Amino acid sequence: MNRKFVDFQLAPDDISAIRFGVSPGHEMSHAMRVLQRPEEQPLQWGWLRSVRDRVPRDAFELMAVIIGEAGYFPDFLTATPTWDLTPADEAERLGAVRPELLRADLTKMLARSTGARHDAIARMIERPLHARAMIAEAWNEVWQAVLEPVWPQLERLLRADIAVRSRRMATGGIAAMAGGLHESVAWQSDVVRVRMRAHEELVDCRGSGLVLVPSVMGGLGCAVLTEPPAQPTIFYPAQGVTATWAKDPAAASRSLGALISAARAEILLAAHDPRTTTQVAADSGLALSTASHHLTVLRESGLIASRREGARVLHVRTPLGEALVGATI
Repeated sequence: MNRKFVDFQLAPDDISAIRFGVSPGHEMSHAMRVLQRPEEQPLQWGWLRSVRDRVPRDAFELMAVIIGEAGYFPDFLTATPTWDLTPADEAERLGAVRPELLRADLTKMLARSTGARHDAIARMIERPLHARAMIAEAWNEVWQAVLEPVWPQLERLLRADIAVRSRRMATGGIAAMAGGLHESVAWQSDVVRVRMRAHEELVDCRGSGLVLVPSVMGGLGCAVLTEPPAQPTIFYPAQGVTATWAKDPAAASRSLGALISAARAEILLAAHDPRTTTQVAADSGLALSTASHHLTVLRESGLIASRREGARVLHVRTPLGEALVGATI
């Protein structure tokens, strides 16, 4: 078999060269593909049933033209993923993408299209500012209809995945973390190697770094972003995605609460970021002593880890806690 690889070259033992991010634009682009070819994504059928009657037709058709059903889609739709990138940030970036970048990416799509779709993309290339405004408006319409209602659940999965892999990298190194991203990803002598179907490239990330981005909507494979001005990026499947991931947060809390009590479920679900006991108590509306008791039970069960940072003690989910949360959403 003739295998292709994209190799991301890093500086030796430079853990700081790897960062994690979230990408609302990547989730949106792949949500469009699920809507076009739902038979290929059974884990998304629960989400699809909840949103398919709300899809705005004209906006959907425009986004389908530029994204397509498979293969490459424009890089400007994903921007540069960062840890704190919000859907509003993504929409704002999309509305301000430079016309020359938009034209360049759409030209790539032009070479991959035929017929009416080819003609529509050609018209966008002729009027890039007008096309940018139309695309930004359509993006917002589709986002609000199909992803905004489930963004809290989706984002929780993304951040839970990042928390687990960040701790794995801190304790086991880059090789242990990178090797567990996906079966097509490996760490070889300061290189993160991604097996691809057709693309082959060596990307020098020394000095620029590499961004790792989990995805819920992106299916079971990996994708890469290598062309400047984008940051070198690997998109990989988030762990913990089940067929019921899109159920509402209250249902997730009830499911988890049936196992470990409602109060502890609420604390565990919110423990993706480190918080002090005082913060946990305030966020949960509990007395300080009650919150401390629940945290002790969760810690003794291996679901919460507590660490001292100066005068404070911070509590955060463990990998076991992440797995339990992922199994209930």
